[in-house]
Amino acid sequence: MALKKKQDKANEKKTQVLIVDDHPVIRDGLVTIINHEPDLNVCGQAGDAYTALKAVAELKPDVVVTDISLKSSDGIELTKNIKARYPKLPVIILSVHDESLYAERALLAGAKAYLMKDKVSENIIKAIRMVLTGEIYVSDAILKKFLHKIAGDKAGTTKTPIESLSDREFEVFRLIGEGLKASQIAEQLHLSIKTIETYRTRLKEKLDLVNASELLKYSIRWAKSQDRE
Repeated sequence: MALKKKQDKANEKKTQVLIVDDHPVIRDGLVTIINHEPDLNVCGQAGDAYTALKAVAELKPDVVVTDISLKSSDGIELTKNIKARYPKLPVIILSVHDESLYAERALLAGAKAYLMKDKVSENIIKAIRMVLTGEIYVSDAILKKFLHKIAGDKAGTTKTPIESLSDREFEVFRLIGEGLKASQIAEQLHLSIKTIETYRTRLKEKLDLVNASELLKYSIRWAKSQDRE
């Protein structure tokens, strides 16, 4: 997708925000909300990770706001790549997915905020301002969960089998649940089919599943449960 630039001399003094989302309607909504603030400006937009990395290099934004689900990649992998190249650049991850499973992964990847999309309109500006001052933004529910972990509360530290998956294993699991075949997952994640099959084997072991059929059924049930959240 072509990079969209929106910047003039009047906006150069404002805090520059890059938006990454593969849905134009979502991007337009974020542009409207962010540009309404007198000190903020959306300097560019991207619909995929490759274009986003090019935009970061060219536009040098002060903060990146990205969806967790992107074409040919995902927001967590994009965040890791951004932090590897630009350690001080804050990243905010938006998602429709269950924050109890994704928020910790996002923060461990280097994101400074995790925000559910149904709360974006009321919280995105607050999240941007917080990460720009070096703070971390998450919901009260996730903050409470993290505090339980720090305090050693067993209720907060016990992980489900799915939570114990690595980021890449989890992404493969999620895509299996969406009905993608090994070849399709390999193409989307830019990995070999053999590598995907290795991940599938690991998933069966970690989730205590006997065969590929059980893995498929389990992942589909999980995906449907997320849609109901």
